[in-house]
Amino acid sequence: MAVARLTLDPSFAVGPVDRRLFGSFVEHMGRCVYTGVFEPGHPRADPDGLRTDVLDLVRELGVTTVRYPGGNFVSAYRWEDGVGPAGDRPRRLDLAWRSIETNAFGLNEFMRWAGLAGAEPMMAVNLGTRGVAEAAELVEYCNVDGGTAAADLRRKHGVTRPHDIRLWCLGNEMDGPWQIGSRTADEYGRLAARAGHAMKRVDPSIELVACGSSGADMPTFAAWEATVLEHAYDQVDYLSLHTYYDPERYDDASFRASAVHLDAAVDAVLATADHVRARLRRTKYIRLALDEWNVWYQSRLVEPEDRGIEDTPALIEDDFTVTDAMVVGNLLISMLRHADRLAVGCQAQLVNIIAPIRTLPGGPAWRQTIFHPFAHTARLARGTVLRPALTAPVMTTGRYGDVPAVDAVATHDGTRLTVFAVNRGTAPVTLHLDLRAFGGHTPGEHVMLAGDPHLTNTAAHPDRVTPSVHRSTTEVLLPPVSWHAIGFTTEETS
Repeated sequence: MAVARLTLDPSFAVGPVDRRLFGSFVEHMGRCVYTGVFEPGHPRADPDGLRTDVLDLVRELGVTTVRYPGGNFVSAYRWEDGVGPAGDRPRRLDLAWRSIETNAFGLNEFMRWAGLAGAEPMMAVNLGTRGVAEAAELVEYCNVDGGTAAADLRRKHGVTRPHDIRLWCLGNEMDGPWQIGSRTADEYGRLAARAGHAMKRVDPSIELVACGSSGADMPTFAAWEATVLEHAYDQVDYLSLHTYYDPERYDDASFRASAVHLDAAVDAVLATADHVRARLRRTKYIRLALDEWNVWYQSRLVEPEDRGIEDTPALIEDDFTVTDAMVVGNLLISMLRHADRLAVGCQAQLVNIIAPIRTLPGGPAWRQTIFHPFAHTARLARGTVLRPALTAPVMTTGRYGDVPAVDAVATHDGTRLTVFAVNRGTAPVTLHLDLRAFGGHTPGEHVMLAGDPHLTNTAAHPDRVTPSVHRSTTEVLLPPVSWHAIGFTTEETS
């Protein structure tokens, strides 16, 4: 049997685990909001129409940050449509997804939901069809106590205390020709700088995320980031990166090794940002927000212009397999590996839309396979990320050549050590853990997700794929296409 060896030392520190890495994304798209998080009349809905069964699963998932309201949706959205008396709100044609937006759920409903979910909001402003004034006014509505027109309007709407939203996105995927109001890098960079300046005049304590490339395979990748930062470096704190992985776009081995692509994309964006930092002679480092990422069967998407206008269309409700869950777990490993500079992560999306949580209108909610590696990583990844010394057998991929079949990272919070590992190959591997640098250790919980790579969870069989729990050891059998969280309680080291 093939063997992999992993050695850990507390001196091999990457950086602290930022809790914002375990974020998600709620967009007014398909059934994410309507019949997802919000369904008045559902047997499990609260008096505000929020589905409590979904809220229970969101809390179990461990989501820390939620980006809202888009996504492509935000680039033609008027935030004013979604506040005030629900009966007075207009029905609009959403240009992003060619569906009817009723505006029954808006900003204040989302903030009530986020509070119940225990999640920090990450609010996006429309820089597609709107601009500086509207962005600044939205910050005023959300974060100013009172005594101004926008703040007093919020109070009139029944929200007396400010929402105090700290994290803001300056638009969405503005490099994409599919985006309503898309722009060149120069156009967007100048607009982001002006909007960011005005928004921080309203509230200097907010943090701003500029749009990076909507994917590392875009023809303008890296050049876009450099140009945007040339204009907006001083105003922004983060640069976004979006990446999705389609099981049907590449050979099976390349899909299973998708984290190789994410590693390279993150490194490329950081190198670009640091080049601009050096050229502008700044001391501040830009951090990254991976605020859209997931497995997505994107090749199955029916484009908006090829569909009729619908009220709440069921869009990209993919059923995820064990293989998909392993890839999601591996992408989380990659994110932790870059914890020194990658500070925000938002898995897209939270409910129904390529999501860890699925629902039926009027019916149950259930966990998809990808729910499990996310939930356990969010629960167990604490303290400091450690970079392991790892030797592993290789697997051959069509896109990346030969890559390690085993990938891993670890976290340590002073007493608890957790190794997150995947076997992305098709043969079992024995993993030997060398923990001598930690003195004594007591075996803890080993959570494993494995099995038939093609199995999914459904409404009829919601628990067909669930993790198994074992006692940890320093010699671990990693079945093919499997994800693992291997825990130990350790003595504090000097």
